[in-house]
Amino acid sequence: MESGKSNVMKAIIHKSESRGHFNHGWLKTWHTFSFADYFDRSRMNFGVMRVLNDDIVRKNNGFGMHPHQNMEILTVILSGEITHKDSFGHQATIGKNEIQVMSAGTGIYHSEINKSLTEDCHLLQLWFLPEKQNLNPRYEQRKLNPDLFQNKIDTFVAPFGHNTDLSLHQDVWVSRLDAVTIKEYTYNMHSSENGLYIFVLEGKLEIEGHILNRRDGIGISDARTIKFVTTENTQIILFEVKMKQQ
Repeated sequence: MESGKSNVMKAIIHKSESRGHFNHGWLKTWHTFSFADYFDRSRMNFGVMRVLNDDIVRKNNGFGMHPHQNMEILTVILSGEITHKDSFGHQATIGKNEIQVMSAGTGIYHSEINKSLTEDCHLLQLWFLPEKQNLNPRYEQRKLNPDLFQNKIDTFVAPFGHNTDLSLHQDVWVSRLDAVTIKEYTYNMHSSENGLYIFVLEGKLEIEGHILNRRDGIGISDARTIKFVTTENTQIILFEVKMKQQ
């Protein structure tokens, strides 16, 4: 089932197996939205969220130097580590529970290389349309404290002007929840103009009668308060995004 509706919200379901998948040898990748050689006209974006890629970068491999422009790029490391280098002189290695934010703005070149000789790197890469074109490029990274999102929803990315670890040039809030026990959670939207995309990293959750399993996603709109129930050892990442781009 690719989409469904409830009485209190609109929802679209993306099952894990429905994603675009490619094995390039050095990279195994799954695309929730149309990207590169994967194209589905019905899956171009969810609001201002344009890309959700689930990548495994093989040891001693990676993305060589390449350009981006006018995109807010977020990288979430799930395991292993990746080394970043860009045309503005930033160079850093990010590991598990670390987050990287890059504003491509007027243009930036960067590489992301897994220099480990023994361990693959598993990461999520997100692209968001920026609130304005041709902003100044920038780079930030932060290490998250897993205790903050154990059995509670912790927001660590928000628009500029909010008190969070990292900021984006867009109405986007990114949160994490690692649920150890069976429990109901409530997420309150920041604006009626926003939608919420939930991506299940591990485990299972139920939301408005929909059952989501590992690597399934659900996009929700027309709702101010969203309730869901997790099973034991469920890990999710939540993206609240503006649904209309000005």
